[in-house]
Amino acid sequence: MKNIGFLGAGSMTEAMIEGMISRQFVTPDRIVIMNRTNAHRLAELEEKYGVRTLQNAEMLLRHSNVLVLAMKPIDAAQALESIQPFLTDQHVIISVLAGITTSYIEGSIQTKTPIVRVMPNTSAAIGYSATAIARGEYATDEHLSFTQKLFETIGTVVQVREEKLNAITGLSGSGPAYFYYMVECMEKAAILNGIDQKTARQLIIQTITGAAKMLNETNFEASHLRERVTSPGGTTQAGLTILEKYKYEEAITACITEAGKRSEELGKHLERQNHF
Repeated sequence: MKNIGFLGAGSMTEAMIEGMISRQFVTPDRIVIMNRTNAHRLAELEEKYGVRTLQNAEMLLRHSNVLVLAMKPIDAAQALESIQPFLTDQHVIISVLAGITTSYIEGSIQTKTPIVRVMPNTSAAIGYSATAIARGEYATDEHLSFTQKLFETIGTVVQVREEKLNAITGLSGSGPAYFYYMVECMEKAAILNGIDQKTARQLIIQTITGAAKMLNETNFEASHLRERVTSPGGTTQAGLTILEKYKYEEAITACITEAGKRSEELGKHLERQNHF
């Protein structure tokens, strides 16, 4: 049985802990957490989930053979420096740090510790994350399989090559925000057209949920489902014509591409700062 340590105690850490415990992937006594400054947050998680908390990197590594890096990316260099003396190739590192490559982590820790890089999203909080995972140089199929099973406790998982992860960050890592923004816009449009906010919200959420289920359960392409809704000269066609006029497809493509580029830029900036 693996003991799992978390370096960082934010919302992603809590989502993973809740998923692992509720799905009986691991028992609370096999989870240890450390963060840099917030003792109150550690006490909160300890009381809520029955996990153990520490404020010492050496003890964290002694009590875990899987270490999840879940701090803010800006704190990565300092965090890696603090754990480096205590890491061995018997540990496994799982990194959820956006934009930070496995080669950067390997260069920082100077060991052959296996690393798996992961890009979940915030829907992990309710068990519906869309997560992509990729192996580092020393990670084996076994390490990848373990990581997949862990993240399946908070949603669905796909395995990809690491060079795809920045683009996936732009697609599904940041993706929930695009849909939330769309809902904001639809609510405002509904209100402008005389529909109260509460009614609009209920209708919009059910519309999104239904569309997602249609995509998932029918296995039809999105274009096919769109065409089934769209009658020539009808109401849907009128709406889609406006989206085409305002270059909706180009905007979505640029949005995802730019977010992916930003992920790559942030990672390279950190590497330049720390000479890796």
